[in-house]
Amino acid sequence: MTDKLYVTPSTLHVSAPLKLVSGAELPQYDLVYETYGELNEDASNAVLICHALSGDHHVSGFYEEDNKPGWWDHYIGPGKPVDTNEFFVVCSNNLGSCRGSSGPTSLNPLSGKVYGPDFPIVTCRDWVNSQNTLRQHLGIDQWAAIIGGSMGGMQVMQWAIDYPDKLRHALVIAAAPKLSAQNIAFNEVARRAIMTDPDFHDGRFIEANTTPKGGLALARMLGHLTYLSDDMMGAKFGRELRSERLKYSFDVEFQVESYLRYQGEKFATKQNFDANTYLLMTKALDYFDPAAEFDNDLSAAFAKTQAAFLVVSFTSDWRFSPARSREIVRALLDNDRSVSYAEIESEHGHDAFLLPNAHYEGIFRAYMNRIKKDG
Repeated sequence: MTDKLYVTPSTLHVSAPLKLVSGAELPQYDLVYETYGELNEDASNAVLICHALSGDHHVSGFYEEDNKPGWWDHYIGPGKPVDTNEFFVVCSNNLGSCRGSSGPTSLNPLSGKVYGPDFPIVTCRDWVNSQNTLRQHLGIDQWAAIIGGSMGGMQVMQWAIDYPDKLRHALVIAAAPKLSAQNIAFNEVARRAIMTDPDFHDGRFIEANTTPKGGLALARMLGHLTYLSDDMMGAKFGRELRSERLKYSFDVEFQVESYLRYQGEKFATKQNFDANTYLLMTKALDYFDPAAEFDNDLSAAFAKTQAAFLVVSFTSDWRFSPARSREIVRALLDNDRSVSYAEIESEHGHDAFLLPNAHYEGIFRAYMNRIKKDG
């Protein structure tokens, strides 16, 4: 039996400028984050969670005024695989987001106006550098583990490469060492859907008092489609109709059409995700390629890593397929790193890393127990 975990976000204001990979600079910035559990006396039990594209800092627990749990609540909390009775868990909202950390919806301190499209391009390395500032602020010398799925897994790899002595374990889940051409293409179509919306106004839609809801909904529909597997969609929807007979029109007739439209509309309206943030996040995904600095040699990119790794993939994930995870494993083994690999049977596609799964949970729990024993 687990206790219900209530949390309150915190904000770290950093007045020192942050030099970005692009050459641009943030004169100052805010990082919103949440913590769960207690930091032990020697600060050796700290775990960092890195979120995915549309995720945020609310990874677990509940707010007093809201019954919706954090996005990974099944796996993080008292008595759960990442046990907050044992670990001090931290999750921050990435720069460029729209959930409290500095991003396109924030005020530009130099102009006093909302950044909008003027917020600079950010990369995985920039996120890791800002998270490292948070690490120092919290008085943590070394993370016991850094964990992330999808885009979060990319941040885990960047941490292991850039700050090898600052983490003992790296858990890379449903990720890839770089995007394929197909994945970059999906992201470009999503961006074009947003940027060609008549309400986009070259990214200055907040000033125009409007929102490119149609384009953002289409982008989310496309993204959501790639997160699901064909088998899962077939089992859930098949060719089921919304009514008893075909209308022979362009109205929504199939249940799967209705589902995708609902997901897109919810993202653009109820979740109120910022369109400029969506552009920034997909670009950061496109740019991630640590091997590029080493003549496209992934083994060389991982040469200075020190952490032990757990790499997890899912059989039906065609966006970040198991083959891409095995590339990571091979590169780590080339460097004689300690690496465990698990390929989980699932019909849920890329979304599987977020969902309950007994096999996945067992591996996750066993590895976290290993970290706990190692100290």
